[in-house]
Amino acid sequence: MEKRIGVVAIIVEEKNQVQEVNRLLSIYSEVIVGRMGVPYKEKEVSIISIIIDGTTDDIGGLTGKLGKLGGVTVKSALTKK
Repeated sequence: MEKRIGVVAIIVEEKNQVQEVNRLLSIYSEVIVGRMGVPYKEKEVSIISIIIDGTTDDIGGLTGKLGKLGGVTVKSALTKK
């Protein structure tokens, strides 16, 4: 299966989900090229941006599991090829 490069933005609004988000990112670490996390304390949210390189199945698996978590919003953009 063909690999794609992209970015995933994750906004965590419920602090109790941070550990689960990090667990999932660790499980899918083979598709993560880079990661930047910013705890925005004044707004009580955490924002994580990751660069990914993987198959659509792998990327969809990660974003799907993250999106099912309460208080977590996920958006992604991938290359077309």
